[in-house]
Amino acid sequence: MHIPKKVLHNPALVSLFIVGDWLTATLSLAAAFASFGIIVLYFSGLSHCNFGEECQKYQMAVALAYLSWVTIAISSLIMLWLLAAC
Repeated sequence: MHIPKKVLHNPALVSLFIVGDWLTATLSLAAAFASFGIIVLYFSGLSHCNFGEECQKYQMAVALAYLSWVTIAISSLIMLWLLAAC
């Protein structure tokens, strides 16, 4: 049985993935900044956080949101380089 070879570097398809990656990266960064704004409100505006351990969990979640944005941004750049290679 012969399996036809297909080129996966279709510029239109790669462009679609690039738009999706950049949109996801932008929305992810906006969500991380919005969450960081809540942390600033808790610690600067209210002087402290009254929820104890919950505040630490929230801070960790925001830190992980920034780390996830970094990985999405790297993915977006790799997809952009793939488009340049097409």
